[in-house]
Amino acid sequence: MNVGIVGLGLIGGSMAKSIKARTGHTVYGVDLGAETMTMARMCGAIDAPLTDDNLGTCDLILIAIRPQAAIDWVKSHAAAISKSAIVVDLCGVKRSVVAAIAPVAEQYGFAYIGGHPMAGRERGGFTAATDDLYVGASMILTPDKRTDMQLLETLKAFFLDVGFAGLTFSTPEEHDRIIAFTSQLAHIASSAYVKSPEAQRRRGFSAGSFQDMTRVARLDEDMWTELFLADADYLTSELEVLVGHLNEYLDALKNRDAEQLRALLRDGREKKATAGGN
Repeated sequence: MNVGIVGLGLIGGSMAKSIKARTGHTVYGVDLGAETMTMARMCGAIDAPLTDDNLGTCDLILIAIRPQAAIDWVKSHAAAISKSAIVVDLCGVKRSVVAAIAPVAEQYGFAYIGGHPMAGRERGGFTAATDDLYVGASMILTPDKRTDMQLLETLKAFFLDVGFAGLTFSTPEEHDRIIAFTSQLAHIASSAYVKSPEAQRRRGFSAGSFQDMTRVARLDEDMWTELFLADADYLTSELEVLVGHLNEYLDALKNRDAEQLRALLRDGREKKATAGGN
């Protein structure tokens, strides 16, 4: 199978490395960075650049760039995509991307499905990409009425081959609602937490808790601004809930109310036990 990958950063680069490490597929890749393209060729992550000449030979096209860039790329290349190809975007939000790309796919006759690999690292770029990033991870797909079972079987076999533990199916609406809590809110909380002046004076006083809370504060502000704004309705709701709970702890501390503080902590512990580790 010929696989085209648009964007060779952490997500696309790891996809390319995983495909080459675990399958016999041919990988064509493209990235705006000339240095990234050189590294990808030199390390064998791609077999050749993805070009207008070989785009039409691709059986599967994975788009691993920011949401608006993904939409723009599909619109500008739709006529060159084979009608037998499957296009999967790997963007972190789904409603806006699916709403824009699905009609284009229908117009030009190729298959399209929204996707989101649930894996990542605090550092981005091709140099951070690894061939085991997706091992044991979940791949979210957002099928619609045009998605047939054969397409899903093809994608299931492909994603399992590159290391994913399984597929999770969702609607774009459900995806964006849940991801606002499980991913986006955590990034905002981490970014806000590390702004305390004490963060610069904590050496010798920090351990695992500090590392866990601050790991994802090392983010790409341009990408995450786009993701946050595309999911602003759900993210705003989750942030309001978090602020409300933080104020409960603040009030208990200000009032030196041991019983209320104990109750809040117990409630958090019990909810964590119910939610599980993932």
